[in-house]
Amino acid sequence: MAPDTGEFLVIGLGRFGASVARTLDSLGYDVLAIDADLALVQAFADELPNVMQADASDVRVLRQLGAADVTTAVVCIGSSIEASVLTTVALADIGVPNIWAKAVSPQHGQILERVGAHHVMHPEVEMGVRVAHLLTGRMSEYVELDEDFVLVETKVPPAMVGKRLGDVGSAEQIGVTVVCVQPQGSRFAPANPDTVLGADDLLIAAGSRSSVDEFVGRA
Repeated sequence: MAPDTGEFLVIGLGRFGASVARTLDSLGYDVLAIDADLALVQAFADELPNVMQADASDVRVLRQLGAADVTTAVVCIGSSIEASVLTTVALADIGVPNIWAKAVSPQHGQILERVGAHHVMHPEVEMGVRVAHLLTGRMSEYVELDEDFVLVETKVPPAMVGKRLGDVGSAEQIGVTVVCVQPQGSRFAPANPDTVLGADDLLIAAGSRSSVDEFVGRA
């Protein structure tokens, strides 16, 4: 997906929406932030350069605010499924070409897709999966790159300590690709078949969820 160079519209200034708006602003993008709650709008008035109170489910209001000219809209409403769906419908009606919408359940996500969302986010579910993996103590980082493709940072599995990466097996054999290795006290460097894996080394590995879980759990 090509990077977005146009203006962003962020609707809903709860914790998730506020974080999205702040981050986009800090990266130098033009951000128009909207919330129906005047108190929230006032709270962010000094923090975000362009924030206003409005009913984003109203097509006429969106047009008046120039929402039809943005390239990406992010619907971050979580407190009201009805408002989330109606806002997504309104954005689709005015022709916003790239609509991202937060879902609070799988059913909510399906509805959002049907009414015009191009990308549906499940932040609570995704964070739950990530935290669960980190809680096991086997991984120090866990990032989902796709529905069934993850990138993890982990210590060398015990069964591989002292071996050359080339002797461990190919990506097809072990199910994952070891991208780079960080020996203790050093920096990450690209992995190669001659890399010898130490007990305290860190690995960055990528693969399907099941393959990575099996790889990291090797005794």
